[in-house]
Amino acid sequence: MSDKEAFTEHDWRRLLSSLGENPDRPGLHETPARVAKAWKHWTSGYDQDPVEVLKAFEDGAEEYNELIVVRNIPVYSHCEHHLAPFFGKATVGYLPSGKIVGLSKLTRLVDIFSKRLQVQERLTIQIANALMEVLEPKAVGVVIKCRHLCMESRGIRAIGEETITSAMLGELQPNLGLRTEFLALARD
Repeated sequence: MSDKEAFTEHDWRRLLSSLGENPDRPGLHETPARVAKAWKHWTSGYDQDPVEVLKAFEDGAEEYNELIVVRNIPVYSHCEHHLAPFFGKATVGYLPSGKIVGLSKLTRLVDIFSKRLQVQERLTIQIANALMEVLEPKAVGVVIKCRHLCMESRGIRAIGEETITSAMLGELQPNLGLRTEFLALARD
């Protein structure tokens, strides 16, 4: 990003002023720097490559032919429509076809795509597609359950409502038994 495009502390100061605040008052004096640093972290997924994270290894995997599922993966993201946070949990699973990935890599994959401006539906399919493309498993399943502050704090004010999205790829689409097993494992 060039310096002309970068959103700077000066811009955050202008935002505070436009809201009717004094960016120089003691409580807000350091806020522009903190907010700039926070947004850099919240959008750090753009600088990360999911393929790099999903380095697969084959030793031991060729014999394993059951689902591998990681539940309760934290999701913290921002909606692209209002820049409001949404948060919840993801379940990610796959049925290997000779390749496995370290379990923490599934959490990292969710984190990479979450740290981009998102809609939950796209987030869900991006995670599933990345796993499918890199690991080439027999099946991939992703279920994400989130609360959206754009719904809770404005507009309809649907406090506590959760949005659930899922992506079922490969054998999880036609195989009802496998799909049922994955969804049972995904349930809290």
